[in-house]
Amino acid sequence: MSPQLGQIVKVLRGKDPGEYAVVIGIVDTRFVWLADGDKRKFDQPKKKNLTHLQLQETISSEVESSIKETGRVTNGKLRHALAKFVEQTQVEAHEKGE
Repeated sequence: MSPQLGQIVKVLRGKDPGEYAVVIGIVDTRFVWLADGDKRKFDQPKKKNLTHLQLQETISSEVESSIKETGRVTNGKLRHALAKFVEQTQVEAHEKGE
């Protein structure tokens, strides 16, 4: 599975394992640019190897459309997309009884 703009990823290796971020740019088949709107702002994204990431099924349509239309996205939208994703996964985990 190849990454897409606005896709949520879980960082597996590096300084912040276990954290979630959003793909805001695709370098090539091996690397992507990540930001979370909090520690890692849009203007200072992290270049990350795909082998160090776990791609999630969720793609934020707000982030994707904003990047495609204007070439950028606000840090607030990134934080909102991640908060919504984390909340959704917690609800699903609770329903499964985990």
